[in-house]
Amino acid sequence: MGVRLMDVDRADHGGGQAGDAGVLRHAAGREIAIADTRKGAEPGRVVHVPAAGASLDGWSVGDAVTAQIDWARRHRHMRLHTATHLLCALVPHPVDGCSITAGYARLDFHTAEPLDKQALTEGIARLVSQASAVRQRWISEAELDANPGLVRSMSVQPPRGQGQVRVLEIVGVDLQPCGGTHVANTAEVGAVVVTKVEKKSAQTRRVVLGFAEPGPKP
Repeated sequence: MGVRLMDVDRADHGGGQAGDAGVLRHAAGREIAIADTRKGAEPGRVVHVPAAGASLDGWSVGDAVTAQIDWARRHRHMRLHTATHLLCALVPHPVDGCSITAGYARLDFHTAEPLDKQALTEGIARLVSQASAVRQRWISEAELDANPGLVRSMSVQPPRGQGQVRVLEIVGVDLQPCGGTHVANTAEVGAVVVTKVEKKSAQTRRVVLGFAEPGPKP
């Protein structure tokens, strides 16, 4: 994939999912490790954040480079992000915050009801075992307006202005607007467990997900 180094003043993460990491390789043979990626100040621009100690000597704005993604990290994002959709199918309440990393994911649900850690873990395992197809598609903004219940997040609304909205569908399980990365089948999520359920406030219950197998620390 060819990209270009760009001079961007400001950047943000989007949708609660951590950015990608990897390596940028210069046409002259130099390379730098990238610790994070973020949305740039202008639409379509991406900021590549160098790892601590990386040298930019010999690099200039506009240089052509090749980007190599850290696939293991990206795949963990995909698995956990898909698992949060399964969690949404099990907890029928609005989401009031989220974070998705390579080591854990959390969702804050707007509810005063207690949530059972073991029951949620078993529910996710059941939905994973169903091996349901996961796919993205687009609906019109008018369709979304006619079905406001598709939006689960209280704090982040789908981007508007292009006439259509991307939705993530886990066939027979979940359907909601989402711009993140996901696996192609729930079976690919693997063994994900609820590691913690917290009461954050009178109206907020936090659920934290993690992998059953060893991996990066949160």
